[in-house]
Amino acid sequence: MSSINFEKRTLSNGLTVIVHSDTTTAMASVNILYKVGSRNENPSHTGLAHLCEHLMFSGSANVPNFDEPLQRAAGENNAFTNNDYTNYYIALPAANLETALFVEADRMESLTLSEQSLEVQRKVVVEEYAQRYTNQPYGDLWHILREMCYTDGHHYSWPTIGANAEHIEKTTLDDVRNFYNTYYTPQNAILSVVSPYSCEKMFSLVEKWFESVRPKHSNSLERDFSQFSYTNVRKSVERDVPASMIYICFPMEGRTSRQATVLDVATDLLSGGESSRLVQRLVKGDALFSSINSYISAEQGTGLLVTTGRLMDSTTMEEAEAALWREMNAIRSESIDERELEKVRNKYEANNYFSLINSLNKGMNLCYYEFLGSASMINDVVSVHSSVGADEIVSTCSDLIVPQKAVTLLYNRK
Repeated sequence: MSSINFEKRTLSNGLTVIVHSDTTTAMASVNILYKVGSRNENPSHTGLAHLCEHLMFSGSANVPNFDEPLQRAAGENNAFTNNDYTNYYIALPAANLETALFVEADRMESLTLSEQSLEVQRKVVVEEYAQRYTNQPYGDLWHILREMCYTDGHHYSWPTIGANAEHIEKTTLDDVRNFYNTYYTPQNAILSVVSPYSCEKMFSLVEKWFESVRPKHSNSLERDFSQFSYTNVRKSVERDVPASMIYICFPMEGRTSRQATVLDVATDLLSGGESSRLVQRLVKGDALFSSINSYISAEQGTGLLVTTGRLMDSTTMEEAEAALWREMNAIRSESIDERELEKVRNKYEANNYFSLINSLNKGMNLCYYEFLGSASMINDVVSVHSSVGADEIVSTCSDLIVPQKAVTLLYNRK
């Protein structure tokens, strides 16, 4: 796969701008990543980042209805919030690129915040909380796990939507304004534009619409979220759910660490597809689980290596836990076949290639890797992934995957 060529500039107001010319498409994408997520909230008042994401669609000074001009321009848009950042994206015909730049610049500088819009979105988010967490099978699972994995008030210890509905309900207009004015400012954002136009034309259009957006403050927003401590903890709960589940987690270093890269390969070996170890041995072979997975979370700070399975009705929790440990012990103590590792490398490279065919995905990834440290990482991820060898996997897993570092949740069906 050829490299993705891009250019990067910083506007006078601090906005980081990345542009990529893609002449194979008539479409354009505009992606803005704000370096704010649920980790930036006060533990006693959570859910502001996600609520603010909702409010960003309520209109701005010159765009009273955010969706209307984009619909007229044949565009689609959406957003998401996670622990580390909030991302907004628009895809539309390249001929209408300026419409996307105009609406994004307007809501970056002058979002309309009112008691009415807050009341509407507060109700929407509270209802979303009820549907996804309170009234949903397994809805409290990650609430429990986060509190187990991230102790002592760690800023990843609550879900993005908020620790509870009461935090959302008590949010005031001043709370939202302060949050918006603190984090929705040019120097705290990364903008990418992908289109068939030249890089110079795209920079010119970005400057036209964003250069005049004034920074809302001058304080540094950088914070350290990398600290964590290993804590061996177990919990068993009973819930009215279709099937029992088990989660075994290990706190690990952040997404840009070498450890995270090695563990990403290791988890692909464990559960990356139908021919992977866990699926072949524990789902298709021993028939202990109906589904199984192993993966790493992508947090910028402390991440998690997670191995989880949904038990068959005939499987006891003791059998399930023993089987997972048997496979995890194998990957930390046995030699890894080079053909098995090559299969994982090839699949990763293919998935990466296909994910970057779409211009919107390219724009998102350029922002994401710039957030992690450098947009140039978009061209390095395959080679970095492929550089992981069998001995390094065994060594890294030997250090991390040990009982004294495990966080285990036994989620039993009543």
